[in-house]
Amino acid sequence: MFKTFSIVIAVVSLTGILIFTNHAPEAVYRLFPGYFADPTNAWEDSPLSPANSTQTRLPEQVISTRTASRGNFQKSDKQILFGDTHVHTTNSADAFMYSLPMMHGASGAYPPAFACDYARFVSQLDFYFLTDHAESFTLNQWRDGIESVRQCNRTAGDAMNPDIVAFIGWEWTQVGTVAENHYGHHNVLFKDDDPVNLPSHPIASVGVGVATIAARSNDGKQSALLGLLDPRHKDYYASYNTWVEHMAGTPVCDPTVPSPLLPANCYESAATPGELFKKLDQWGFDNIVVPHGTSWGFYTPPNANWIHQLTKDNSDASKTRLIEVYSGHGNSEVFRNFSVRKKNNEGQWICPEPQANYLPACWQAGNIIEQRCLAEGIDAQECNGRANQARHNFVQVDTIYGFMTVPGSTPEEWLDAGQARDIFLPAFNYKPGKSVQYGLALQNLQDPETPLRNRWGFIGSTDTHSARAGHGFKQLDRTSTTDSTGVRDSFWESVFASTAVVPKAAPKSLTADEIDPVSAKIFASEFERTTSFLNAGGIAAVHAQGRDRAAIWDAMKRREVYGTSGHRMLLWFDLVNDQNNIQPMGSEITMNTNPKFKAKVVGSFKQLAGCPDYVIKTLEAKRLEKMSLGECYHPSDERYLIERIEVIKIRPQSYTTEPVAPLIQDPWRTFECMPSSNGCSIEFEDPDFADDNRDAVYYVRAHEQAIETINAGNLRTNFDTQGNAVQTNPCYGDYRTAEKDDCQKPLSQQAWSSPIFVDYKK
Repeated sequence: MFKTFSIVIAVVSLTGILIFTNHAPEAVYRLFPGYFADPTNAWEDSPLSPANSTQTRLPEQVISTRTASRGNFQKSDKQILFGDTHVHTTNSADAFMYSLPMMHGASGAYPPAFACDYARFVSQLDFYFLTDHAESFTLNQWRDGIESVRQCNRTAGDAMNPDIVAFIGWEWTQVGTVAENHYGHHNVLFKDDDPVNLPSHPIASVGVGVATIAARSNDGKQSALLGLLDPRHKDYYASYNTWVEHMAGTPVCDPTVPSPLLPANCYESAATPGELFKKLDQWGFDNIVVPHGTSWGFYTPPNANWIHQLTKDNSDASKTRLIEVYSGHGNSEVFRNFSVRKKNNEGQWICPEPQANYLPACWQAGNIIEQRCLAEGIDAQECNGRANQARHNFVQVDTIYGFMTVPGSTPEEWLDAGQARDIFLPAFNYKPGKSVQYGLALQNLQDPETPLRNRWGFIGSTDTHSARAGHGFKQLDRTSTTDSTGVRDSFWESVFASTAVVPKAAPKSLTADEIDPVSAKIFASEFERTTSFLNAGGIAAVHAQGRDRAAIWDAMKRREVYGTSGHRMLLWFDLVNDQNNIQPMGSEITMNTNPKFKAKVVGSFKQLAGCPDYVIKTLEAKRLEKMSLGECYHPSDERYLIERIEVIKIRPQSYTTEPVAPLIQDPWRTFECMPSSNGCSIEFEDPDFADDNRDAVYYVRAHEQAIETINAGNLRTNFDTQGNAVQTNPCYGDYRTAEKDDCQKPLSQQAWSSPIFVDYKK
């Protein structure tokens, strides 16, 4: 009997070993509740294991053909190069979280080496910047990122004619609790890839943003239960907890010591842009600091405004020369005259009434409470009073948590409240006071001798979290090419629901002091709505005097750049008053005669299905499938048509209290384009500039012919005959929307030139 018992113990032990080392038969894993098919062992490597990029360069013919295809439309000593200035890998803690096996659409780790392979072979960019979150800093991962870009550059061939240029930087992910201390996310970019010419460690933000990216304490660990529910992937879950331990074990830097004198392995932070700029100046390395996702209301407090940052302490025009107009988190370009809340004559916060292009969330909070109240058979007058109280309660919340004043709310109840209805692929919960146009119209005139203005060049980027640099060339594979994420199935939903603290739905709202964002699942309903606003990423273009690193950097510094929503349109925009001294986009000009301009835009190439043969032959099949799902940048000989070009004119404030809305003329002029494969050219003059006696800013926005576009319908809202929202059909990031459903709708892709800043010569 003892022998039989020993055999049983041995069999059970062996079975356990096989199960937890991923060597048991597939049928065994099917018995576990967290099971799902994983035929390629996608999670066999973790982000903690450095990877190598493919040590092969693109064929020379590909580079020469690419260059020729962009130079046939405009005589110039410069060439247009395309890149991505905002690339996250699973060296960002939130990206690591998105990659966990129980996440819908996840497919394992995407370390920095994947960014090189993707940019070189799949999206075929000319350059990219690695910008993982500084808040996720561990010394090993920072060095891994640097080594990956150096490895990519070593493979690129002739330094003056590389097939790609890889740069390094980081994201400073600042989030304010209220408008007055909110500055938002910024990328810090560097010219060099040599560790000698780079900071020994990144500089993170202070405050709320850190917690949303990386909980730098052991409290941020995932439950060991995950490995028991899904034993085949227990090592991957464990590796996430190991990383949390590494972050928690990194000592905080001494704030009294200058940044270059600090040890490499300490966690340094800066609370404001001004603090960040000073620390960067201590290093002395050339850098560019790029604000991005500025109107994204997922983290932007109500009434946030550029004026809080446009101060002597927090401005540095030599650094902040560029801004992301568009990314995979939506469009932040345009100003609209609406807000989350406004003040009455007594200085009290009140809820604004709905507009045709905007349903305030505070107003919908009242609607939700009123509908719940009536459904319980309560008197209509009482329910109306509760609705008014709900609207009042909502706007008294100074943070992003106003929605929590409606207990137990669902995405469906909020309809499209808080969303910009008439903006191209808008950022979620749009905050127009942080739009690019609003920032260009502001002027700080406290010191009349040295007024402060934002003079940004425009770029696009991806800002998605799977190392897929420049992936907006095809509107496919939503759960891979966007950051739409959520649980894999109803089982995993029940696991997470069991740990959430969610207040029960009630027919009465809560006051600001009754909500508890710490203990509640604070982003539940808002996060679910957010996934309908996540897109395939944008792209940055530069007019460079060569293909090398210095030429790309110089174009960025002089703002001779433009952005697109992902398609590689060719765009030129110049001031042409003096034919012997044409001024390109990004220029600053002082004059007292009427400015004259020219613009030309050529549509992007229509894409062939699949990947080019040389890519298929070069990359390992499993790696290519993991990164691209069988789709690469694969241009045909046919281009999309340009439908129209719009000109936007902005007049910066001439006195401190001058209303901003009338200063933004969008569009100021519109030019419809004749269908032509050679693109669209326009010329125009501002007949009022000299008479106005004030500065002006001009840029162009091009519209390409419409194609089926991921999340083009956002929440897919239905309206009644009076224009009221009555129902939404969100495009969820979790299992409720099929992985193969790209939630598409026809939409024109866009391109934005950098502005030309024309100052009036007094």
